[in-house]
Amino acid sequence: MPVYFERTESRHEADADCLTIGLVNNMPDAALQATERQFVALLGAAAGGMPVRLTPYALPDVPRTEWGLQYVRRSYAEIDALWNARLDGLIVTGTEPRSPNLRDEPYWRILTRLLEWAEHHTHSAVWSCLATHAAILHLDGIGRRPLEEKRFGIFDCERVAEHPLTAGAPARVPMPHSRWNDLPEEALTGSGYRILTRSDAAGVDAFVKQRKSLFVFFQGHPEYEAQTLMLEYRRDIKRFLLEERETYPGMPRGYFDEATVEALTALRERALVDRREEVLADFPTVLAAGTVTNTWRASATCIYRNWLAYLSERKDARAAAA
Repeated sequence: MPVYFERTESRHEADADCLTIGLVNNMPDAALQATERQFVALLGAAAGGMPVRLTPYALPDVPRTEWGLQYVRRSYAEIDALWNARLDGLIVTGTEPRSPNLRDEPYWRILTRLLEWAEHHTHSAVWSCLATHAAILHLDGIGRRPLEEKRFGIFDCERVAEHPLTAGAPARVPMPHSRWNDLPEEALTGSGYRILTRSDAAGVDAFVKQRKSLFVFFQGHPEYEAQTLMLEYRRDIKRFLLEERETYPGMPRGYFDEATVEALTALRERALVDRREEVLADFPTVLAAGTVTNTWRASATCIYRNWLAYLSERKDARAAAA
């Protein structure tokens, strides 16, 4: 797999034979390593024979446990090293919000600085989920809207625009979503964003805006592995049983087979009358894990392959003009 995941604070010069991409991983501690693995695997599948160096960074103000702080200090480059780095592309993940107003999040100031930096120092930047909502709020003042229930599951998204990023992708693209908020499509198009994929059930999926850098936005999660939604659903059930949330979580749509749905429905009925953490032992992990499949990987690989090709073309053009 031609993806090198490494902390490279000392390497500031662009490598002519390798695409250099920064990964600003803001995910909560429990998902840090899984997110690394997901992007390494997806970029590896998309890269073909093209070497890619993926350097991890973390925003210092994202709330973390002591383990998380030690892990990012040991494994990630400091964000201050990013300002002098020569990157071809950037990927910025979301995190779990602590405040209804994103401007009140402790990392807001550094995230907006990252947005401004990415525009002037990358060929293209990918913003994922909450990072998408924060970016759109900062760039165009478009606020996200809370949903009545979590938008959770696999949604069939229609390709609605011709664009180099979706070249070769099927007309309908399955995509995982997991979010409590949404961006109004009419506000996005009115501000010059180009919608690439959407669905009636999920709303806008992927969209772009050409600034000095091509900014790519995902409300969904093309990087997810087959079992990611299952593990998230199990986590949400545990939060209910521990009374960290008031309502029992809704099942991800379009994801589990009938036998797993039946087992999970029985678990829900028991949990509602016997709200103890021990009930989670009945979660049908083996059954679910053996039946869920990554139906979106081919489409996700196609989109990221096109993104890497765009980075390579822009990198070559910059080298030729130098």
